[in-house]
Amino acid sequence: MTIRVLLADDQALFREALTTLLEVQPGIQVVGEAADGEEAVRASAAARPDVVLMDLRMPVLDGIAATARLRTEQPDVRVIALTTFDDDEDVLAALRAGAVGYLLKDVSAARLVEAIVAAARGETVLQPSVVAQVVARVVRIPAGAEPSTHPLSEREVALVRLLADGRSNREIAGALYLAEGTVKNLVSSVLSKLEVRDRTQAALRARDLGIL
Repeated sequence: MTIRVLLADDQALFREALTTLLEVQPGIQVVGEAADGEEAVRASAAARPDVVLMDLRMPVLDGIAATARLRTEQPDVRVIALTTFDDDEDVLAALRAGAVGYLLKDVSAARLVEAIVAAARGETVLQPSVVAQVVARVVRIPAGAEPSTHPLSEREVALVRLLADGRSNREIAGALYLAEGTVKNLVSSVLSKLEVRDRTQAALRARDLGIL
């Protein structure tokens, strides 16, 4: 079965690069493009894609509003938010609007293809860092419980847990759907915030803080 994909992004160069990337993947066909959310809804109605890769911040109609329109007007279409931003409000708004996935634009080609295939099968596709944000917003701290205090972001917490497992930068990049360069920068940030010199000390410090 060929998975039909529509690309919605206001950056023409990004759409062209993504088309080039996906067209060489077996079983995937790019059937249309859109430069804004309104155009994405119209193009989807015409092309009938299985999956829409939707940027969130676009002119005319943003990606969240376009996703909500697709859920109502074309409920069989599976939307994956593909964006630069991963703040809590964007993540939750996209999921509430009906997106079945949320990926960042630094995702690897292999992970993106896996996500498209999974979405077409009806699965939900979230980066681990995004899952952590969703869980953090959904789970409520019991009354009287002391909140955990540490200097790390949710993504850095996910990373330090993998560091504690002895994962390499490449393995961490695969697990968190990040580029290796991004992982390297995050490791440096974690070491600095935890005030340690190496990965082993970072794991020990994280354990002391109750992160692990």
